[in-house]
Amino acid sequence: MTSLTDPPAGSFRLSMLLNDTRYRSYTFQAIALAVLIVAFAYLGNNLLNNLRAAGLNISYDFLGTPAGYDIDQRLIEYDNQDTHGRAAIIGILNTLLVAVLGCITATIFGVLAGVLRLSNNWLVSKLMAVYVEIFRNIPVLIWIIIIYTVMTAVLPPPNAFRGDTPTSSMLFDLFAFTNRGIYLPAPVWGPGSGVVVATFIASVIGVVAYRRYATNLLYSTGRLLPMGWPSLVIFLVPSILVYFVMGQPISLDVPALKGFNFQGGIKVGAPLIALWFALSIYTGAFIAENVRAGIQAVSKGQTEAAGALGLRPGRIMNLVILPQALRVIIPPLISQYLNITKNSSLAIAVGYMDITGTLGGITLNQTGRAIECVLLLMLFYLTISLSISAIMNVYNNTVTLKER
Repeated sequence: MTSLTDPPAGSFRLSMLLNDTRYRSYTFQAIALAVLIVAFAYLGNNLLNNLRAAGLNISYDFLGTPAGYDIDQRLIEYDNQDTHGRAAIIGILNTLLVAVLGCITATIFGVLAGVLRLSNNWLVSKLMAVYVEIFRNIPVLIWIIIIYTVMTAVLPPPNAFRGDTPTSSMLFDLFAFTNRGIYLPAPVWGPGSGVVVATFIASVIGVVAYRRYATNLLYSTGRLLPMGWPSLVIFLVPSILVYFVMGQPISLDVPALKGFNFQGGIKVGAPLIALWFALSIYTGAFIAENVRAGIQAVSKGQTEAAGALGLRPGRIMNLVILPQALRVIIPPLISQYLNITKNSSLAIAVGYMDITGTLGGITLNQTGRAIECVLLLMLFYLTISLSISAIMNVYNNTVTLKER
C-alpha cells in the first residue's frame, strides 16, 4: 500500500526532492550540512585572516626544536635535548598510564564498595556509605593535594636508608617506600624470556576460557564446576614450569641506594601515586553508586531462585546478579572512565608531567605557540575520549538484553 503523498512511479524530477516524502528528509539534511560547512569555512577563514593581520601564523615547526627541560616520570628514554615533539609523546604516554591505572583501580574500588554497600552487615554497609558520601562530595583536586602532602610528609627520605644503623629499611629487600616515590624491582629479560611471557599470556587466556566454559556449563546443564583452584592451577603451573625449564631467564634489577637517591629498578613517583590513587578513590565512589543501582535494578526473585537451586551467595552475585546488572552499570561507567581521563589534567597541581604539563604547560610557555598547543591538546583528548566511548559501547552491546 502506497502513501497518499507519494506520486505514481515514474521518472525522477527535481520537484520530487521537496514534494516526495522519500527524498524530502535527505534534501533538508543535505542543505543543513552545506550550511554548516559554509559556516565553519567562514569562521576558519576569518580566524586565519585575523591571525595573519596580527603577524601570527599557525606552524608546528616548534615540535622539532629542543625542549630544554627534564621529565622525571617517563616510560621511554628522554633527556632535555630531545625535541618538544618527543616531550609531548612522553606526556601522552604519562596521561594514558594514569588513565589506564585509574580506570582499573577505580572499577575495583567501585564494584567492591557497591556490592558491600548492599551487605546485610550493618557496619560494613554504613562504612561503604561513608566512603561514598565523603569521597564523591569533595573535589578530586583536594584529594590529589592531600594524598601528595601525606606521602611527602610521612614517608622517609632516601638518606634514611643509608648508614650502619638506618632508620628505614626496604620491604623484603625489594621495595623502597620514600617521600620521592616507591622503588620497585624491574624485570631483566634474558634469552628465553619470550617463551615465558608467551606461556603466561596463554595461561591467562586459558583461565578466561575455563571460567567461560564452566559458566556456560552451569547455565546449560546446571552442573557446577569449581572456579578457584582450577583457575589458579592453570594460571601458575604452566608459567612456573616453563620458567624453570628455560633456565630462569627473567631476573630482577633491585633498586639500590647510590649517592642521594635510589638507582635501578622502577620508580613510581609520588606525583603519579597521588594522582592515580586520588582519581581511583574519587571516581570509585561514583562507580559504587552505579553498581548499587544496577544490582538493585535486578529483581529479588532472581536471587531467591538462584538460592533455591543451591547456589552460594558469591556464585549468585557473580553468575546471576552482576551479569544482569551490567546492562544498567555500563552506560554511566563510560562517563566515569571519560572523567578519569579528563581529570588526569589536574596532574599539574603535583608536578606530574602529563600532556597538559608538557605540551600545554612548559612547551606552550617556551614557544608561545598557544593556538597550536591548545589545538593539539583538544585533538588528543577528543581522540582518547571517543576511543574509550567506542570500546565501551562495543562491550555494552555484548551485554545488552537481546530481544527475540
